[in-house]
Amino acid sequence: MSAKTRITALIADDEEAPREQLRAALQRQWPELQIVAASENGVDAWDDALAHEPQLCFLDIRMPGLSGLEVARRLAELAEPPQVVFVTAYGDHALQAFEAGAIDYLMKPVDEARLAQCLAKLRARLAAPSAAPGQSQGPDLQALLQQLLPQAKPRQARPIQASLGREIKLIAPEEVIYFESDNRYTRVIHQGGEALIRTPLKELLTQLDEAQFWQVHRSVLVNSRCIASALRIDENSMVITLRGREEKLPVSRQFQGLFKGQ
Repeated sequence: MSAKTRITALIADDEEAPREQLRAALQRQWPELQIVAASENGVDAWDDALAHEPQLCFLDIRMPGLSGLEVARRLAELAEPPQVVFVTAYGDHALQAFEAGAIDYLMKPVDEARLAQCLAKLRARLAAPSAAPGQSQGPDLQALLQQLLPQAKPRQARPIQASLGREIKLIAPEEVIYFESDNRYTRVIHQGGEALIRTPLKELLTQLDEAQFWQVHRSVLVNSRCIASALRIDENSMVITLRGREEKLPVSRQFQGLFKGQ
């Protein structure tokens, strides 16, 4: 099997021992599987998933930053969501819901026989014809996540603190137009100008109100109130325009579903 046709997977667990145990078990049972990322927390898992677009994601439920359930919810909203398998410890409150919803999960430490059953189901799903949009997860993952995740409340985000020489400038989140990754920094484009901060974009995602700030690209987070329009360039390309500004921001394929019209 060529590299281009190999199935790809992401593992996410904040504990090294179970993360490496799962990696070793996967390599024994599915040698052709390409593990493209082994993320150490939920924030990295989300960012690694955008970078590598794996077909399978094995997510520990309890991780700092974003839980496995929160990462799964974000993944399920992508244009091409991966198959998700939750990895959890005995006694997790989600187990009963997983069993009722026929959702794939593995207990820690991972049992080889149980993993073999899980991989057989994943292979069958991947070999099956593509499902209709919104049904690609097989079991009703969206319904389960709606049941398990509390209703998101708008976050009262703190001001963005940007260093300007000896001055620390405080920028209210509602004044931000968009954030953009810039090597080791994040550019903050706001109503009063532009600044650089050291906080990575992926960490800002957990601090801001996601109903107001939309991620439209792995490297761009935009204030939805500042978006004027979305323009499709061709089948795969889309850009957004901003109110009162000339620049156009790219919308990656995975996030184009944000703009459907009504």
